[in-house]
Amino acid sequence: MPYNSPTLEHIVRASTLKENAPLLIMLHGYGSDENDLFSFANELPEEFFIISVKAPYQLQPFGNAWYAINFDADKGKWNDNEQAKESLKLIANFIDEAVNNYPVNKNNVSLLGFSQGSILSYAVALTYPKKVQNIVALSGYVNQDILPKNIEEKNYSNLDFYISHGSVDQVIPVDWARQTQPFLNTLNIKNTYSEFPVGHGVAPQNFYELKDWLSKRI
Repeated sequence: MPYNSPTLEHIVRASTLKENAPLLIMLHGYGSDENDLFSFANELPEEFFIISVKAPYQLQPFGNAWYAINFDADKGKWNDNEQAKESLKLIANFIDEAVNNYPVNKNNVSLLGFSQGSILSYAVALTYPKKVQNIVALSGYVNQDILPKNIEEKNYSNLDFYISHGSVDQVIPVDWARQTQPFLNTLNIKNTYSEFPVGHGVAPQNFYELKDWLSKRI
C-alpha cells in the first residue's frame, strides 16, 4: 500500500526485491493522471519498485497538470513557469519521502516522464542531480526558464538520459527535442536520443527500446 504522502498522491507497484530495489518514479503529462503511465508498469522489469505520481493541479472536467498552460496566449502557448518551479520542488521532496518510506535504493532512482512530466524530469535532474540517476524523457524538452542559473557549476557525472520524441509530434515540435542532446552534451551528461514516426505518443518500438535501456540500469 502507498504511504500517505503529504506531498503528492501516488500509486505503487512493489518490487520482487524486499529491500534496496531500484526506484522508478513516473510523471504523467498535462491533462492526465497517475493511472496513465502506470498502465504499462507491469511490462517493466519486476525488480523496479514503481511509483506513479499524480500532479497537484486539478483540471476541469478531469485530469491533472504540473503547471498551467494558457492555450489562448499570444504567439501560441504560455507556460506558468512559477507553478512549474513549485511542482519541481514538490517532486524533489517526494523523491526524499519515497526513499525514506519504501524499501528502495536511494542511489538507484530513475524518473520516467511524458510530455509535461518529461519537462519536469529534466528540470529535477538538472536542479537536484544527487537525487536521481537515470531519466527517461518521452516527448518533452528542456525548459531553461525553470532551471537554476548555475548549471555549468554542477556535477552531472552520475546522470544518464534516454530521450525519445515523435517526428510528427503536433503538440511539442520535434525541433525542440532535437536541441536537447547538444544541450546535454555541453554539460557532459550521458544521453541517448531516438525519434519515431509518430505524433505525441509512445510507439511500440519506442517502448521496447526504453524498456531495454532501463533493464540495463537495474
